[in-house]
Parts: sequence; structure tokens; C-alpha cells
Amino acid sequence: MRQARAAGHSTAATYATRPGGASQAEWHHLDLRDAGRLDAVMAAVRPQLVVNASSGGADWAVTATGPIHLAMIAAKHGTRMVQVSTDAVFSGAAVHYDESALPDPITPYGAAKAAAETGILAVHPRAVIARPSLIIGHGRSEHEQLVHQLASGTVDGALFTDDIRCPVHIDDLAAALLELAESDAAGIHHLGGADALSRHELGTLIARRDGLDASRLPSGLRADSALSGALDVRLHSQATQRQLRTTLRGAREFLRPGA
Repeated sequence: MRQARAAGHSTAATYATRPGGASQAEWHHLDLRDAGRLDAVMAAVRPQLVVNASSGGADWAVTATGPIHLAMIAAKHGTRMVQVSTDAVFSGAAVHYDESALPDPITPYGAAKAAAETGILAVHPRAVIARPSLIIGHGRSEHEQLVHQLASGTVDGALFTDDIRCPVHIDDLAAALLELAESDAAGIHHLGGADALSRHELGTLIARRDGLDASRLPSGLRADSALSGALDVRLHSQATQRQLRTTLRGAREFLRPGA
């Protein structure tokens, strides 16, 4: 929203429980499970573009069905739509995934996101499905907060050395989403950062950027834990990157101290 406003666009935002921190935004209460409310907000705002960056985790009604209802209403109003999906639609069995790869989720969350993708494109074929990896930036992400908690010893846990992703910076992701929205792009697009690295290496980079003692970060193997989910998912984003002016930087670049 900040980038859209800086580019001269008017913006409106929605919330489920309370308005967010964007003070200049026009806020509308919205529950994705309420198709009538969806239609009312769309009719009131009449946006040219709607970006759905919401997630209800494994809650099927919020994460799968809600976005499909939103896509149906957006199509009815002639509104362009960008759906922010996830690399959790992949199992990790193939390791390397470009935009042509078929989803094979192994978690309820990944299955809900994959269902949303399929349903959205069925009812709104010109929609954009954007799949990022771990989203990092400005210290506010859950990944950055966890590193601070682990380094200070306020929580127990470990950063896995066998859990590989392609983190993307929130600023790059937002700029790429706006570029895709303003283009004639449609269908699946990958928005992973340029570097594939483990969660432990990511944590080490975050700690060094923030002046923390990286040696205090505990490591472990996800394969030895009881946590479900994919191990090694590397989004290949080159096809999408060729369409963009925005560079999807790797974490080793955007987490350099002083970067």
C-alpha cells in the first residue's frame, strides 16, 4: 500500500479483527467467509485492482474458499486480481520448482493455498497467482522475530540446517506485485529471492545484520523433528524476473549489514 500510494494510486485496505498500521489507509471490515460482505465492499470501493495477501493458515474457509469467492466477485466487477500464494504448495520432492511445476502439497495449509490457486484461475483466468518464499524485511517478519528470541534465549527451538527456501525481501515483493498488477500478466508467477539457503543460514544473516551473536542460534535437522512440511523447496523465479524491472534480491545481498 505504501508503494502504491507513492506511485500516485489511491488505496483501501481490509481487516478481519482490527485495522492495521497504515494510518493513511481507508479501512473496511471484511471476513472472506462472508460472500455478501465481500460483494458489498467491492461495490463500495470499486477498485481497479485487488491484492489478496491474507491467509487463514489451514482454515479451508479462509485460505481456500474465501479467495475463490473474492475472485468470482472481482471477475463480476471487472477488477484485476493478484493472489499471494506460497511455496508451501510444493512437497520438496523435486527440490527445484519453476512456474510450470504442478502443486503437490503435503500440509493442510499448502493444500488450501493450492486449492485457492486452482479455483481462482478457473473463475478469473486473467488473475495473477504470485508465489513468494519466506518474506523478510524491516525486522517485522516472524522469521526475524524468532531469530531475536532464540539469540536472547527467551524461547526454545532451533533453526534447521536442512530446511531450504529462497527468501524474498518485502520491498522487492511489494514492487513485483505492483508491476505484475499493472502489466497484462496472468497465471502463475514465482517471486522467490535469488539465493537458496537454510533457515539456519538465514538466521545467521539476520543476526549479523542486527548485531546479535549468531553463535547463540541453536541448529538442528527438521528431518529429526516432528514438524510436518517440505524440506527443500527452491523456487525458480527466472521466468518472472525477466518480466520485471524490480530485482528479486537474494538474502545474502539484502541482509548484508548496512544494506
